[in-house]
Amino acid sequence: MWPAGRARSAPSWSERSRRTPPTGAVPRFGPVRVGRGGHRLRRALRRRRRSMAAGLAMTAPAVAADAPSGASGARPAASPPPDGGRRERPPAVVSAPVRIADEAAVRLLRPGDRVDVLAAPAAGRSGGPATARTGARGARVTAVPPPRRMAAVDGGLDGTLVVLAVPRPTAAALAGAAATSRLAVALCRS
Repeated sequence: MWPAGRARSAPSWSERSRRTPPTGAVPRFGPVRVGRGGHRLRRALRRRRRSMAAGLAMTAPAVAADAPSGASGARPAASPPPDGGRRERPPAVVSAPVRIADEAAVRLLRPGDRVDVLAAPAAGRSGGPATARTGARGARVTAVPPPRRMAAVDGGLDGTLVVLAVPRPTAAALAGAAATSRLAVALCRS
């Protein structure tokens, strides 16, 4: 095809046009369809609705069988609460720092423990035997700070600090009891 001494060159325009296939040789194909996946989602939703309807249809007889039987079929009306329909909200829970006189008892406490706080009159205030009164029942220990050995940091007060989660009125009562009494804790194990 090429003479031996001649270098091969790029084919000319006319040679290239002869190599392309004729236009009628391209096979026919159908149009490309885009977005045909929507039917899958609709079908899944239909199946889900059908299964929900079937579940409700099977549950309805069980609920009807469990209903109280009676001639009237009506349930008795609920009586209103004794406070006239108004319900009191429980008091807000606050964190109350309490200084406990017995440091060894405080070392037994861990956050999450439940304790009763007892208030005993300070020594020398009463002539007879000291009787303790309960300042808080079932208070939850939220923190036990490490004990400090310096009187200047603690303001010269004796005892170890414990942080308790108690209702707001109980926190006020504990603060008043701490001013006039020595506080102790009793660990609740229930």
